[in-house]
Amino acid sequence: MLTFYTYHKCSTCRNARKFLDTKGIAYEERPIRETPPSPAELSRMLQACDGKMTRLFNTSSQDYRDTGLKDRLPNLSPHEAFAYLQANGNLVKRPFLLGDDIALVGFKEDVWAERL
Repeated sequence: MLTFYTYHKCSTCRNARKFLDTKGIAYEERPIRETPPSPAELSRMLQACDGKMTRLFNTSSQDYRDTGLKDRLPNLSPHEAFAYLQANGNLVKRPFLLGDDIALVGFKEDVWAERL
């Protein structure tokens, strides 16, 4: 079963949900702001993103800009970065999809079609 973290007002999340539904792919949806991914899930996604921490962050959010993370992120340990993501689910890049052998963040239909 896939775990699909989304934000209900996010059009990219709605497009990803439509893609999954059209393909008949089963998933459990979780609200990313209220229940952000766990440190273990964030760690898995970080590995899938070749260790590029910025790929886990919603860099276009006001929260990201207000916290000054752009300048601080390169100096944070994964533990410290994950603490920010856990404390504020709006900082997590979405949609965020995890399964046994799937880890996708952001929605690019061609990438999701290839991986799923």
